[in-house]
Amino acid sequence: MSKTGRIYLLGDNIDTDQLAPGRYMKGGIEQLAAHCLETVRPDFANSVTAGDIIVAGRNFGLGSSREQAAQALVYLGIRAVVAQSFGGIFYRNAINLGLPALLATQLEQIRDGEQASVNIEQSTLTVHTLDPAAVGRIISLQRVPENVHRILIDGGLVPHLKKRFTSANN
Repeated sequence: MSKTGRIYLLGDNIDTDQLAPGRYMKGGIEQLAAHCLETVRPDFANSVTAGDIIVAGRNFGLGSSREQAAQALVYLGIRAVVAQSFGGIFYRNAINLGLPALLATQLEQIRDGEQASVNIEQSTLTVHTLDPAAVGRIISLQRVPENVHRILIDGGLVPHLKKRFTSANN
């Protein structure tokens, strides 16, 4: 998983209501995703493309236990969320949906709009420079536990369990 995408830099305390606004819950995932992060970044849902990466501060995904917060990001094509810390329920929902939620401590020099790639196996975020001759900045991420890594590789908890039970029955 090392394809390049644009960084969307966000701050601390991005909550689940900002990710999945409650007033749009009845409209389904399409409508919910269209309003994802609109109170923080009005251009987000219309400008994000598949493979982009969110980089955030502390407490990303804090708040209520709405699974739709992570689901909206998956629907929009976010490749991974890298943050200094996560709300516990958001973290678990993200992993269950196959969205890498990765921890990093040193995120100070990252700028909004930079190109980057995530490598879960190597636990790195590589921020690419505009100079093709230059090497990108490599930021170490906290290693994902092996059981979580397997869930992410399989595309989420449900596909992981289907694969596991299918192989056990053969």
